[in-house]
Amino acid sequence: MKAIILAAGYATRLYPLTKNRPKPLLEIGGKPILQYLLEKIEPLELVDEVIIVTNDRFYHQFADWVAGFVYSKTIIVLNDGTTANENRLGAIADLCFALKERQLDEDLLVLAGDNLFDFALTDFVAYYQKMGTDCITAHRLDDLEELRKTGVIETDGEGRVLSFAEKPMNPRSNLAVPPFYIYRRDTIPLLKEYLQAGENPDTPGNFIPWLLKRKKVYAFLFEGARYDIGTPASYRRVNELFLQSVTDISK
Repeated sequence: MKAIILAAGYATRLYPLTKNRPKPLLEIGGKPILQYLLEKIEPLELVDEVIIVTNDRFYHQFADWVAGFVYSKTIIVLNDGTTANENRLGAIADLCFALKERQLDEDLLVLAGDNLFDFALTDFVAYYQKMGTDCITAHRLDDLEELRKTGVIETDGEGRVLSFAEKPMNPRSNLAVPPFYIYRRDTIPLLKEYLQAGENPDTPGNFIPWLLKRKKVYAFLFEGARYDIGTPASYRRVNELFLQSVTDISK
């Protein structure tokens, strides 16, 4: 299994914080968001390589940071060649870019590079192995306004995904879907087919409703918090939360 971290966005809503620094390298509680993700991936025995997809504008910052980071797995940083928000490829196109560049033909763990979460990826991978199908993650979210900002799914009693809506005005459940997925090796051609059909290459969740028409997808329901840092205010709030957590542990 390969882990792919999508980190080629420009995070314009976070300006000026991200004008000259990529969001995954912003520090939360004293260390970069990217480091938290890599620490979550490290215990996964199935994963032998982590691929970070970024853009030309921030490529060298990622490459320099990775060069100084001690890690047990190989980390590859890819440059998708884009230079601004206006010419970005989009998350799904970046995923396919990585597949082509690395000639990948195996299971994929796909993570957005700008989200933090409490659950263990080892539990997610164990669920995937049990189900044997493409899997996404979900958590219960009872704030209507927050549900309107994310993907929302319906599932049956076994966890199979029945429907997916991206940022719905009228959510049909309280199951929010963050951008953490595991795709089977035989789904890789479908990612390419999705783009060739002219579908939306941007938000990674856009692929899910398209995939539901072709394959079974199950949702791993996790407990605990998930943090999507989208604005300067949310960055300050999450940073204060993590700094307080570090302070509490050290007491």
